Amino acid sequence: MSKAGALDLASGVGGKIDKTEVLSAVEKYEKYHVCYGGEEEARKSNYTDMVNKYYDLVTSFYEYGWGESFHFAPRWKGESLRESIKRHEHFLALQLGLKPGQKVLDVGCGIGGPLREIARFSSASITGLNNNEYQITRGKELNRIVGVDKTCNFVKADFMKLPFPENSFDAVYAIEATCHAPDAYGCYKEIYRVLKPGQCFAAYEWCMTDAFDPNNQEHQKIKAEIEIGDGLPDIRLTGKCLEALKQAGFEVIWENDLAVDSPQSWYLPLDKSRISFSSFRLTAVGRFITKNMVKALEFVGLAPPGSQRVQDFLEKAAEGLVEGGKREIFTPMYFFLARKPLSESQ
Repeated sequence: MSKAGALDLASGVGGKIDKTEVLSAVEKYEKYHVCYGGEEEARKSNYTDMVNKYYDLVTSFYEYGWGESFHFAPRWKGESLRESIKRHEHFLALQLGLKPGQKVLDVGCGIGGPLREIARFSSASITGLNNNEYQITRGKELNRIVGVDKTCNFVKADFMKLPFPENSFDAVYAIEATCHAPDAYGCYKEIYRVLKPGQCFAAYEWCMTDAFDPNNQEHQKIKAEIEIGDGLPDIRLTGKCLEALKQAGFEVIWENDLAVDSPQSWYLPLDKSRISFSSFRLTAVGRFITKNMVKALEFVGLAPPGSQRVQDFLEKAAEGLVEGGKREIFTPMYFFLARKPLSESQ
């Protein structure tokens, strides 16, 4: 059961950051990004600090708006956002062929919403890897509540330097997480190392599509809004992810942008022109209410100074995501299923 109330949101802003230092953390985070004069190389070389600050600042907002699973999903007509998110997670488990007792790694697990859902769906034992202490604390608490704490655990580590021996896992997956990696090849190579031969890695990646024009200023503005609002050092093209997978040694079984054939647009929950009662907090009206609530809570001292600034860059992200989706230059669900060969010579 995820935090849902206004006071929970307010008390959670900043995560493990001292509440008196939240505003300073916001300012430092913003300076990494293009909108504030930041450079891509600085984001990549300082990705650990940037991504940690991001998730300390935004996790309580994510829980308040999204629940426990911080990701998008293709959606059928008549399907609620929550139902589509669960189906998206089940699809991943089915693609990997997860079975009871298998040892699985979730790379960049957030507070563990997908981990818990997939563990209950497949009866696999899942290790969630995360480099953010606050999210791990929340994840452990939520694991205990639903009773998967005996078969699922969390490890605090950087996914560019996985703390596991070679050939440790029966399957590995990542849900909208490895987009935070400064280098796709380096991240995928580490996943390749810890995956058992003959087994598979599946992921949903955030990517710019082939329709993205780097010389188009409006396209660059949308990309920059998504980067600051979602803690990204850069957003790779789908082709670059595919190239990095093959370079790391994987055999790509299949890959596709699942946004293309989605019956309903993935960005609908954030689209200001739509209203939804099942995901009201994500709608324009819901976000307006949240913004003013955060402003009031900060004014009376229940939310730390800087909370409104966090809300502002999350709103900027929502606008960038919707525009990126409408123009089909961005996707949050470039899917691939890749296999580690049984032998290096294959």
